[in-house]
Amino acid sequence: MYYGAIKTHDIANGTGVRVSLFVSGCRRCCPECFNPETWAFDYGKLYTKETTAYLLKCLSPVYIQGLTLIGGEPLEPENQRELLPLVRAVRERFDKSKDIWCYTGCVLEDELLSDSPYRCEVTDELLSYIDVLVDGPFVEEEKSLALAFRGSANQRILPLREFLDTYDTYNK
Repeated sequence: MYYGAIKTHDIANGTGVRVSLFVSGCRRCCPECFNPETWAFDYGKLYTKETTAYLLKCLSPVYIQGLTLIGGEPLEPENQRELLPLVRAVRERFDKSKDIWCYTGCVLEDELLSDSPYRCEVTDELLSYIDVLVDGPFVEEEKSLALAFRGSANQRILPLREFLDTYDTYNK
């Protein structure tokens, strides 16, 4: 996996001061995407074990609220497989003292909880570590600068544990 950037003090992509990892690779290619350079899977720098160590160090200060996974598309299957060890490490090191946000163009119920090209053998475990999922593709016609933490009105900010508990209750 490659990544385009790491922001060590990000206040735009989730609550509080965050560390954000902008992964590379996205097959959606939404019109008017704010980050089209990250569509290429080989854009930026190669993600390594040293990158994980750096991210964990950046997350250490008490004023850092958590980690944000953004892109590109973090939930492309090849990215999910590489991000899983990172989110495991964040949980092991910080337990629940740091939260994890993930931005995806996927619609949770249609593409991550159902059969789709985005669902793979690690999807469920990866989702189990994510606290807040911002889902849905960016839609230019629904763009609004008044929206917090999302670019278009169709996108949802989902407290993932609560949402999945309710979803599981009604979909069994």
